[in-house]
Amino acid sequence: MTAAGEPIPPITDATLTDIAANGLWGPGHTVNQSVVDVSRALLAGLQGAPGVELPSELTELVAEVRRRTVIESPGVAGSDDIRLSALAIKQRDGEPHPAVIMPAGWNPLGWLPFVFSSATLALRGYHVLAYTPRGLGFAGLPFTSEGFIDVAGPDDWADGSKVIDYAEDCFAPSRIGFLGESYGSGIGQLVAAHDRADRVSAVVALSTWGNLATSLYDHGTRHIEAVQTLIDLAGGPMEKKFDEETQQVLKDFLGGQNLDAVVAWGERRSPQSYVDATNERGIPTFISNTWHETLFPLASVVDTFDRLTVPKRLNVWIGDHGAPEGPGMTGLLSSAPFPGLWEPIREAYDWLDHHLLGKDNGVPDWPEVNNQIMFTYRTSPIPGGTHLITEPARREPHASWGDVTTGCEPWYLTGANGSGDGALSDKPASGWSRDFIAGNLTEATAGVLLETGQQEWFGNPRPYEVAKFDRSQLLVWSTDPLTGRDGVARRIRGAAAVHLTVRSSAEATTLVAYLYDVDPDGIARIIAHEPYTASGLTPNVNSAIGWRLQTTAYDLPAGHRLALVVNSRDPLYSCASVDGSTTTVSSPNGSEARLELPLG
Repeated sequence: MTAAGEPIPPITDATLTDIAANGLWGPGHTVNQSVVDVSRALLAGLQGAPGVELPSELTELVAEVRRRTVIESPGVAGSDDIRLSALAIKQRDGEPHPAVIMPAGWNPLGWLPFVFSSATLALRGYHVLAYTPRGLGFAGLPFTSEGFIDVAGPDDWADGSKVIDYAEDCFAPSRIGFLGESYGSGIGQLVAAHDRADRVSAVVALSTWGNLATSLYDHGTRHIEAVQTLIDLAGGPMEKKFDEETQQVLKDFLGGQNLDAVVAWGERRSPQSYVDATNERGIPTFISNTWHETLFPLASVVDTFDRLTVPKRLNVWIGDHGAPEGPGMTGLLSSAPFPGLWEPIREAYDWLDHHLLGKDNGVPDWPEVNNQIMFTYRTSPIPGGTHLITEPARREPHASWGDVTTGCEPWYLTGANGSGDGALSDKPASGWSRDFIAGNLTEATAGVLLETGQQEWFGNPRPYEVAKFDRSQLLVWSTDPLTGRDGVARRIRGAAAVHLTVRSSAEATTLVAYLYDVDPDGIARIIAHEPYTASGLTPNVNSAIGWRLQTTAYDLPAGHRLALVVNSRDPLYSCASVDGSTTTVSSPNGSEARLELPLG
């Protein structure tokens, strides 16, 4: 039973396998029930509740943490005396220890899902203070904090400094670091940059953002599904979780109004805006993100990372938001279901160990960047029609992000050939035009927010059948099968760019470009995508446009084709296209349509 008298189901190896396979998130963008069950069981065990059934490894973890530490669930006074719910784990040996402060990631259960990580850090020799940022969570739960959600704004920065005050009074720590996932990662960076006493010695930011404004609104296109999901995960209706000012910002965003004010609001909440402060303070910063991130795309994270002059590390992994570090933060046994599952969180802990505990563990010799190359893992079939990773995907270290892309290969788009599709050619092709009906969803999509990338991380990229795409509502261009050395036709490294001449029968149109890897059987995997909205158009008049796709690291196998698909709508984004309007792509002489493919 929990402290509140709620029953706790027995935790088995199967419960933990579910976390390894499905991560932090459950169906419909909820918290995975297995994460909730494990976290409640661990918390009850740490608080001394009888009858908690855990696998032996977790039973030993709980027993050892209880032996070494004192565990409390205090209320911490925020900047305006609101109560912040917290979990405090204090080393009891009387020796000096550093403290790790953990603002919770955005979820309606606050710090609860991360109890496993708190206990693991305590066992490594840290005082731990996990807390729920103001306003986040279901009303009435002990893990929910008072106040309105400030979305990593100035109130959250001030709260973070008050939490540091509490940690100093409670622990007398030798040093202080922040570790956060998702929302907590941004708050950690922002508190470190703003704390007036400059008390933060290291930061770990997992599944983080660089520029909140461009993460949610870029190339004239709003990331509607991301923002709606964040609202849904806040723990209650908008009018009860956000103050009137923030409600208006969110309503303006969803309605596509007053976007300049929305951008200013987002930039104020962006670590990128305070890079100079981070650099002046010399805060060692560890950042982790994913190639197919659907909440905080990688581009602004890379830009922020590139501007840092402090000791720094960037890991980029296969998958989507929270997938790589999710199991290691919420519940994972040493006998992980597939190799490499521990790496994302283990390296984060190593960063803290070096900068806070002073361990000589090789961190200063790490390359600044380590990229996991998409889908280079080996898998074997398992019951249910899916696959299990037997050998982890290859990682590629670089001394800096500038070393990732070493060249660019242009591919020119052609008019329709005998198949009805266009080709990607090494020679410019002009004088053609192709059109499609805009405004409808098609089979070409970036996937389901949070879910598709989670399955990629577990070894199951989503398959697409390009032949089944409705050509009346999108356009396709592809290469012939490509060749190359060592079984790799192209080492795609960086952000591809698309340059098109477009006209619409309406005054605005949205274009979504998808880059696919197509195997000899016609089954495709998505490499990258990105939307672009052209507004203020004169109907039926050409406009030259260009935009960059998601950053990627992908080895296109020899014998595979590269395909570019352009449609007008994806469920993740706003759409300015008028249903039934016509969008035309053309290639005038001197401004030939092309795809710029980054190579490394």
